[in-house]
Amino acid sequence: MGVQTKSAAIDPITAQVIRGALENIAVEMGHKLARMSYSSIIRESEDFGCALLDADGQQLCESSHSTPLQSGPIPGYVRGIRRILEERGDTFCPGDVIMHNSPYHGASHGPDVGFCIPIFYKDELIGFSVTTAHHLDIGALTPGSCGIVDAVDAYAEGLQFKAIKVYEQGKKNEQVWHMLRDNIRASHMVVGDMEAQIAAARIGADRYLELIAKFGLEKVLAASEDLMNYSDTMLRNAIRNLPDGVYYAEGFLDGYLDSPDPERRDLKIAVTVTIEGSEITVDFTGTSRQVDDRPVNMPFEGTVDVAVYLTLRSILLDSTIYGNIPQNSGLTRAIKIVAPEGTLCNPTFPAPTIARFCSGNIVADTLMKALGQVVPRQISAGVGNLKVIAYSGLTNGNYWVYMDIMEGSYGGRFGMDGMDAVDTLYANTRNNPIEDIESHYPLRITRYELQDDVSAPGQWRGGIGSVREVQFLADGSFSVEGDGHKYAPWGFMGGIDGRVGQLLLTTAEGREENLPSKIPNRRAKAGDKLTMTGPCGGGYGDPKKRSPQQVLSDVLDGYVSKDTALRAYGVVISESGEIDEDATNQLRGAAQ
Repeated sequence: MGVQTKSAAIDPITAQVIRGALENIAVEMGHKLARMSYSSIIRESEDFGCALLDADGQQLCESSHSTPLQSGPIPGYVRGIRRILEERGDTFCPGDVIMHNSPYHGASHGPDVGFCIPIFYKDELIGFSVTTAHHLDIGALTPGSCGIVDAVDAYAEGLQFKAIKVYEQGKKNEQVWHMLRDNIRASHMVVGDMEAQIAAARIGADRYLELIAKFGLEKVLAASEDLMNYSDTMLRNAIRNLPDGVYYAEGFLDGYLDSPDPERRDLKIAVTVTIEGSEITVDFTGTSRQVDDRPVNMPFEGTVDVAVYLTLRSILLDSTIYGNIPQNSGLTRAIKIVAPEGTLCNPTFPAPTIARFCSGNIVADTLMKALGQVVPRQISAGVGNLKVIAYSGLTNGNYWVYMDIMEGSYGGRFGMDGMDAVDTLYANTRNNPIEDIESHYPLRITRYELQDDVSAPGQWRGGIGSVREVQFLADGSFSVEGDGHKYAPWGFMGGIDGRVGQLLLTTAEGREENLPSKIPNRRAKAGDKLTMTGPCGGGYGDPKKRSPQQVLSDVLDGYVSKDTALRAYGVVISESGEIDEDATNQLRGAAQ
């Protein structure tokens, strides 16, 4: 361990000044990483994380525009790196830069590669500056990094970096970099992104040392502990306000319909929430066993824990009520997570995990469903999951790789309709502009819009999923990681279930084929089109209680048809586009 000297107390004003400085360091790291990166998944979608940690591996701050699934696992990265180095008889040294992506040692999954810089002050280890980011290829069986849904084990998912020192005491390990360039498709882009991560982590380390030079190490550590204690106290107070008890819910993945094993056709996530005083336990006992040769398993540390932490923080500490509570390791102290080994939520090596994204979103969604029994006005109805599509091809002997995140939608919540066409739960990546896609890759976006008349009815309607159609302008290939084609997002408190998603391939010759939500690498010809339809979130509350004026507004906006207004909401709209109040009152009165 490094130096962790803390004073007994620090005045609140200085603590808040240091908090602002820490957060600004993380934000600067994120901005610099986005500006320096080559790939659109980092540059545009911002699928990355930046954080500073103390010498004990406690997270002090994180970049505000990074994704929870990138920043959240960073303490696990550091714990995994430390454990591996200790096993090797190695240690952290000044000038080291350590690359890490092992999902069985804290990382979220293989394509999310972390770069860790240990920070030294007066020859003592005082903390870590870390960046993580999703990389579009890491030398796996097929091009792309999320659609390897036929990976049979961890080795088939690509290169494994277990605490590799790419710089050792300031000296660059050239052989590692040669290996990366020789084994990664589109290596110019991927290795360039990695170098951008290192540069951003160095900025974080330098700024942290500048902060210490200004305030002193003891004061910075004392402020950090004070901020973590504050976050811990806020979460414990929120838990303490809940009724003690045990609450259970189930969720399901699409599974593998072609499997002869019935357990693989229906993959279950079981969540039991136990509230006792100021602590909460989330237990996944009852979840389906791991799938040994398909990568829908989730790292317990790096995916499952992040889904739990994100969901509890979002629901119990809503920022519209509690304001901007510091995001740090204090928010995890009151939470205990249990998952039996050998299950989807805690697989054993070498079970593959690369397609863990949609599975983890269902963990978050199911946990939210269980919490609905305790805080019904603080959750949303069921959430429409995402699709991740990896497009690739060869141009003049060089690979191009592009990853598109097809957004989902939220369910309605008390007082608010569900959000349409957004990344959900622990994703939080940005939409990639069509202009950026078409200017960099042989792809054309021929359709991108919200679906018509599909919103799940409720007092607060469910969010609407989008439709995106992508055409290949040259021969290539694609692979898909998705979910939500079999089980519709759940309605809540009388709201109607949402709608499932769809994936349609239309060949250049005009032949159509409905595809499942998970597709291993598949060849495509110039002129082929993929039409992706996102799931629609569930409705919240009795549709007949929705304001007729809101229903009319939805009709005028094109979200809901007049027929749906009549059938689902009991609202009669005249040919002139006005509410027939007498007929509506009569129809709604008869329904009651």
